[in-house]
Amino acid sequence: MTDAPPPAPAPAAASPAPVNPGKTMGVVALVLSIIGLHLIGIIVGFIGLNQSKKVGQKNGFALAGIIIGFIGMVIVIALLVGGGALFGSLFGACAELGPGIHEVGGVTYTCG
Repeated sequence: MTDAPPPAPAPAAASPAPVNPGKTMGVVALVLSIIGLHLIGIIVGFIGLNQSKKVGQKNGFALAGIIIGFIGMVIVIALLVGGGALFGSLFGACAELGPGIHEVGGVTYTCG
């Protein structure tokens, strides 16, 4: 008879990682915010963030989607306001000058 060492205990089964129900929504929010659908990305991001909070987990993708969505919206609004001011001044100049081609201060205005 040989004295064999007792068999090693079987390793404990690894518990499955907790499921984060908002993770997919967070990724979708991030992608939507990056491709320019800012408002939809923000809404989906808040939904994903709330789903993750309900189970006590964090959701960096959703938070990033929300932040990028808000930054994108601010940029779009600033461009729209700036463009509106530019076209407003152009239309104002044409209203003052009347129809035709005018050169004022080295700038040519074509008013129709």
